[in-house]
Amino acid sequence: MERQPGMEFLKDVWRTRDPFILGLEGTALIIFLSVTLRMGVGRLLGHAKTTYHHSARTISLQRRKDAETVSLQDLCKSITPPCHLNPFLFNGHLQTAWTVVKHDSVPIYYKRHIFEHEDPSYAGTYTVDFAVQPYEGSDPTLPPRTTYYTSSEFSSLSSQDTKPMLVVLHGLSGGSHELYLRHALAPLLTPDEKGTVRWEACVINARGCAMSKLTSSVFFSARATWDTRQTISWLRQTFPNRPLFGIGFSLGANILTNYLGEEGAGCELKAAMVLSNPWNLEVSSLALQRTSIGLHVYSRSMGTNMKKLFESHVEQISKNPRIDVEKIRGLRYLYEFDSEVQGAAWGYPTVGAYYRDASSSDSLLAIRIPFFALHARDDPIAVDEALPRNEIEQTPYGVLCTTSLGGHLSWFELGGGRWFAKVVRIPLLSTVGVTC
Repeated sequence: MERQPGMEFLKDVWRTRDPFILGLEGTALIIFLSVTLRMGVGRLLGHAKTTYHHSARTISLQRRKDAETVSLQDLCKSITPPCHLNPFLFNGHLQTAWTVVKHDSVPIYYKRHIFEHEDPSYAGTYTVDFAVQPYEGSDPTLPPRTTYYTSSEFSSLSSQDTKPMLVVLHGLSGGSHELYLRHALAPLLTPDEKGTVRWEACVINARGCAMSKLTSSVFFSARATWDTRQTISWLRQTFPNRPLFGIGFSLGANILTNYLGEEGAGCELKAAMVLSNPWNLEVSSLALQRTSIGLHVYSRSMGTNMKKLFESHVEQISKNPRIDVEKIRGLRYLYEFDSEVQGAAWGYPTVGAYYRDASSSDSLLAIRIPFFALHARDDPIAVDEALPRNEIEQTPYGVLCTTSLGGHLSWFELGGGRWFAKVVRIPLLSTVGVTC
């Protein structure tokens, strides 16, 4: 084994038995050096290692402006900046926990429209929040900076413009108001030096989320792609000249990946990006149950959030004959909720059957548009062992970028910014003028 100079130094310090060195200062030095050696200097400074996974030969892309051809893998690597994160948040637990503490002001304004699903198989309503310029007014029944479109406003949305438009899917029990989502949208929606906003964006709220009314007897699920499909079809008809892009976060990343696979070569999106996708839901769930912090912190916290969502719609969802309200009120963990609510309501015999059917790791093999996946290897929720590395290496349409640090939907930099906001901005801007 190669000898570590730092470890030899520690041994020398101990052998000296110098009272001063072995005092408080020496103890602090030894602890610091021990942590440094264990973590590595780069990790201690917040410098995350970036690794790419892709097929030996990815698709070639041609830029419309200069006709330059570039491979998808080279494009993704060239436009992803070095990952330098907050050194005080030096592991996935600290990064993820900081999302609860950090409350930046990232004001994104929305106008909401309620869509009635056109397919009777998926009857019910869902809401879409469209990013708009700041306005006066509020609605106490909706999240901050969100109001409804009036009928006349919504009917006049149709446009022949060619502005790129981003379709966003949020994480579990979230919505357009989530801070991680607003961090990603802000750079795209900020006016340039001429006062021009070059992007449009909308967020598809999962049924029952973001203070939307549930009008069916089932919640959203990890396999529920139909609201996304209807929304994108509507966007294509309403804005026929706009290039459409997709981005999904966490559970929304799983749903978006499933949608991309189902659509295949007929997908209306030009390119897509997914962040912190759990990929294999059964593997991720079992990993959470394997450790105390996974079970009693993460799984329990997500289970509590879903129970709150359940209680806010209990009158409607209790109409489903498969739902046992009192039993659900006694649950504690996410996998229990998924078994007694999601699995039961959607007709799955077991929670494992639901997880296996809803997982997106196999769906990526059917994707036929450029897609870029971003993942932190120390993510304590969407765990590293669930990543479909072998699958991503079998398709020329995708690139997976993993970072050694970052947590779940976190990637906090020193100063409070989020590294992934830079990554989202650059790849999407780079592919606006690109055709396969």
